[in-house]
Amino acid sequence: MSEAFAVDVDNVVKSFGTLRALDGITLRVRQGEIYGLLGPNGSGKTTLIRAIVGLVAPDSGNVSVLGHSMPDLNILSSVGYMTQAAALYPDLSVEENLRFFAAISGADGNVTEVLKTVELEARRKSVVSTLSGGMRQRCSLACVLVHHPRLLLLDEPTVGVDPQLRVQFWEHFRDMAAAGTTILVSSHVMDEAERCQRLGLIRFGKLLGEGSPAEIRAAAGTNNLEEAFLKLSGRASE
Repeated sequence: MSEAFAVDVDNVVKSFGTLRALDGITLRVRQGEIYGLLGPNGSGKTTLIRAIVGLVAPDSGNVSVLGHSMPDLNILSSVGYMTQAAALYPDLSVEENLRFFAAISGADGNVTEVLKTVELEARRKSVVSTLSGGMRQRCSLACVLVHHPRLLLLDEPTVGVDPQLRVQFWEHFRDMAAAGTTILVSSHVMDEAERCQRLGLIRFGKLLGEGSPAEIRAAAGTNNLEEAFLKLSGRASE
């Protein structure tokens, strides 16, 4: 695997019984890039991210992360993975959750800095179970940022987050990418897809198209990503 790529997925297939969740997916994510996986629920986005992080073993194909063939426990301290469902300890405070996740990643972490980023500094002593859904989402993001990962995997990170904070999240993602962090984010929201440098359109476990938002629109001959996605989906099913 070239050092230019933080993620290298080569012809990955994964089935669950008769359901083929990933059907020969091949993609590469460059170092310091914001790459978006765009597709509806059930398209294979989460399964692909879980395969990348090593939680799902492909039936065939290969996955490399930061130059390491997965699964490789030695690389996980350099990876941050935010799941769709909040992976938090509800009986601990916000700060205790952050310190715990920093510790298991082998890092001290700047808790105060990260809490400011997600606007939870005033709630650092609050027990997670008392937080609103949006605040729990912010806390989940803080927990994957606290150890300053080289690769950030975000599975629908802004669900339940208000529009103003969503903009702030994306500003922070751009700053992280500019500093060298690679970000792979899944979404089914078109305006978020426009914020990515490159996109992979995924449906029925297959990659329908790949490129910058402008390149994908041009390839489909449309003016917006939603129309492009629908058009490419139609071509793939023909």
